[in-house]
Amino acid sequence: MSRLAILAERDGRRRLSRQVFAAALFLAGALIATLAAAQAPDGARTAYRVDIDGAIGPATANHVTRAIETAAARDGALLILRMDTPGGLDASMREIIQAILASPVPVAVHVAPSGARAASAGTYILYSAHIAAMAPGTTLGAATPVQIGGGGGSPFSPGSGEEPDGSASGSEDTTPASPTAPQSASEAKAVNDAIAYIRGLAELRGRNAEWAERAVREAASLPAREAVAMQVADFIAADTGALLAGADGREVEIDGAMQTLALDGLTVEAIEPGWRTRVLAVITDPNVAVILMMIGVYGLFFEFLNPGALYPGTIGAICLLLGLYAMAVLPITIAGAALILLGLALMIAEAFAPSFGVLGIGGVASFVIGAAILVEPDTPGFEISWPLMAGTALAGLGLGLMVARFALRALTRPVATGREEMIGATGTTEPDWSGTHGHVFVHGERWKAVSKSPLEPGQAVRVTGVDGLTLTVTAETSP
Repeated sequence: MSRLAILAERDGRRRLSRQVFAAALFLAGALIATLAAAQAPDGARTAYRVDIDGAIGPATANHVTRAIETAAARDGALLILRMDTPGGLDASMREIIQAILASPVPVAVHVAPSGARAASAGTYILYSAHIAAMAPGTTLGAATPVQIGGGGGSPFSPGSGEEPDGSASGSEDTTPASPTAPQSASEAKAVNDAIAYIRGLAELRGRNAEWAERAVREAASLPAREAVAMQVADFIAADTGALLAGADGREVEIDGAMQTLALDGLTVEAIEPGWRTRVLAVITDPNVAVILMMIGVYGLFFEFLNPGALYPGTIGAICLLLGLYAMAVLPITIAGAALILLGLALMIAEAFAPSFGVLGIGGVASFVIGAAILVEPDTPGFEISWPLMAGTALAGLGLGLMVARFALRALTRPVATGREEMIGATGTTEPDWSGTHGHVFVHGERWKAVSKSPLEPGQAVRVTGVDGLTLTVTAETSP
């Protein structure tokens, strides 16, 4: 075979190899794309669900806002907030409502399962949703704000749950109820602000604004069927499937444009809280925050007493910072915060200026009293546990008494080191002793010494004074 034929054959093989390789890459890419499409759900045909169970706080607000962002990023057809809450913090509630109002994905609030409630802050969230549904046997209302001092915003606390004047009979009464006289100017401001806020939400979503005002002003409540009859909720849905069926075909306003919901055949995917939300939910519990701060204080206390131990100081600093962060996001009273800071200062001062437990015990008492009044007791889901406070107080009192006991015991013990310990010590004169001066052997050490009276080498002596590195000794008399 000629050289030209050989080169042509090689060139043909190379082209064939390149074509085969390109075809293999194409097939592999198509296979990967097919598998990815098979595994990834169609966002437009998926409804995402978030469960709100318990008090509404910073962790809940973080979870809901992230869920709305996730549903929007995946082009979800609907986001369902399944809610059972006694209320929560005003700042967290408003954060959730702002996220709902700005959501490009329709949001449905479902008060479920049967027996659940959307009290207080939950009522506001329901009013802000595009779709509002309630399971049989559920209630909503009691949205009167409880004004407290502090920097975390006013929490919302459920009222009595009873409507005055027999208005819970199911008949729609559109006559505004006579307002209850406010107890103070600050209370009047809080109530009027809450009324304006919920009426604005009611007008935006086309819901009953008069009853919304009563829910705030009179702490009125409604069961599910009456809520639907009074145009507070849209319909009754026993489960998520019934919610999708009831909302299918309804028109909602998204970004200023009307949109018809097509929810038939949707798959429902739950969005679980991430680790950050779980941690935030734990540390923003006031009881956990108090425990973290106590661990932090005692950790630093032991580190100051034993410099270089490292572990108590490191763990204590981390716990103290977490506790302070939790206090920063919770609604706190000024008096409670001041007492806690005073308690921390007194307990730390005990490490630098030992007072036989007086500062430490006083610090624990101040800390516990401050923690007890730190959060308004009517704030749902954020109450301080009295057994926890009692246990904390007893633990702090026991530690203070133990420190005081050690201090008193140290006072009654003889001096073990230093100049004072040398007075009264016994020893013997060295062979180089000459009359009234020389060296003595005391405590296993050789000391320079003087005496007022002549002594003999090897004689037992007792130390009566110390002048720098020179001892003053006298003859030890036999007992």
